[in-house]
Amino acid sequence: MAASGVLQQRHQFSGAVLLTDLDDFIAPSQECVKPFNIEKTSGSVGKIRVEDDGSYVQVNKLGSQSKLKKAKITLNDCLACSGCITSAETVLVSQQSSEELYKVLRENARLRDEGCESEQKLVVVSISPQSRASMAAKYKLSVEETALKLTGFFKNLGVDYIFDTTFSRHFSLMESAKEFLERYKMSEIEKTSFPMLASACPGWICYAEKTHGSFILPYISTTKSAQQIMGSYVKDFLAQRHSKQPDQVYHVTVMPCYDKKVEASRSDFYNDLYSTRDVDCVITSDEVDLMLEKEDVLLPNVTNHELDLMDPNGGAYKVVNHEGGGSGGYLDYIFKTAMKNLFDKKVDQLEFKTLRNVDMKEIILTSDDGQELKGAIAYGFRNIQNIVQKIKRGKCPYQFVEIMACPSGCNNGRGQIMPEPQSSETAKDRLNLVNELYNSVENVQPEQIKEVEKLYTEWLGGTDNEKCKTLLHTKYNYIEKNTNALVMKW
Repeated sequence: MAASGVLQQRHQFSGAVLLTDLDDFIAPSQECVKPFNIEKTSGSVGKIRVEDDGSYVQVNKLGSQSKLKKAKITLNDCLACSGCITSAETVLVSQQSSEELYKVLRENARLRDEGCESEQKLVVVSISPQSRASMAAKYKLSVEETALKLTGFFKNLGVDYIFDTTFSRHFSLMESAKEFLERYKMSEIEKTSFPMLASACPGWICYAEKTHGSFILPYISTTKSAQQIMGSYVKDFLAQRHSKQPDQVYHVTVMPCYDKKVEASRSDFYNDLYSTRDVDCVITSDEVDLMLEKEDVLLPNVTNHELDLMDPNGGAYKVVNHEGGGSGGYLDYIFKTAMKNLFDKKVDQLEFKTLRNVDMKEIILTSDDGQELKGAIAYGFRNIQNIVQKIKRGKCPYQFVEIMACPSGCNNGRGQIMPEPQSSETAKDRLNLVNELYNSVENVQPEQIKEVEKLYTEWLGGTDNEKCKTLLHTKYNYIEKNTNALVMKW
């Protein structure tokens, strides 16, 4: 599911995902539909016979037989991830749609009409910069205009707060850099410290947990993604400011990727005390576009509305970005920070070397005394497989790898808005425009944002304590593979 998206079509979940009710993730016989190659002859009728060993034989009308070969599924077609989600996760994901948001808004309206305002849920929508760029590309708007109009659209629906997940990414980047520096200092003692692998992509995390398990998990950064840090902020700090319990706040994120629905459904991001999730619902860029259609609204016609402030006492919110590309710039920020902190050397620009393909790049930075930092970008599962195999063989030369499941990264997420079929615009054209718009916004360094420093103090009580670790970091779970198809429940 991860790289190819949860949905086969725009409006429905894949039948293969919803077909079975398995106790655990899909066993090998159920991992993928592996069709058999059948030679067709015009007008002829044949049969397929299943042999005792499980092989398939084609029998044509003249009685001749031929053993059928399985059609191969390559990494271009599939993640080869040993079954991407459990049946329980499928139910959770199916509950995440724009209709769930509408239900909450309708219930809030009913309570308001009945004079029960205190029982209404506080509704928050957090929008990713990748989704904003996708909407801007479709409607030929600037990123800044799109941010204002999306805020106006959701406010008109009855949403209380609209936030920008670029703000929570400030925390994600800073925590990732801090973790890298800690691992660097421990690297001589703890050999599993490097390479540190990015953790922001849920498709990659799902694949790592279920395919490479206990071996690869220690290498993955424990820092939460921007989505989940925003969830921590909304259900903790924002809820407290409004005298609400976490279950009295309904938090929706707008993301470029269907796998973010799976990420939000993880048990690690569930509050047992209040029976609520940090992110209650994830809707994709494409699903927001469907909401506009449902409301019979064109985005350019929506009245502008300023985004809400993460710090209520701050000035007007300004849309900003981070250097390093459409997947968040983790490698860029971590290596620049590391060079400054470890070697007292400022690096203004990273110059990457493209390796076997455009989604596999490396960078080597050298200190004044000859010490090196080596990093890489690995997007798409073919490149991810290569990195994992190098780690297993002890031959990975990198100290940090920015890993993303989707080729070309998050701007090319499967939840982004694609060109209409009848349009002359190709998917490549659209991606190029999304990248251009995404990069058109002013870049900032997280530590330059005064509200970030303020929230570290007011919300987290500092930069290095137990609350910081609990709310900004997570853990991963080795999921043991059950390859016995006999234990499956139908």
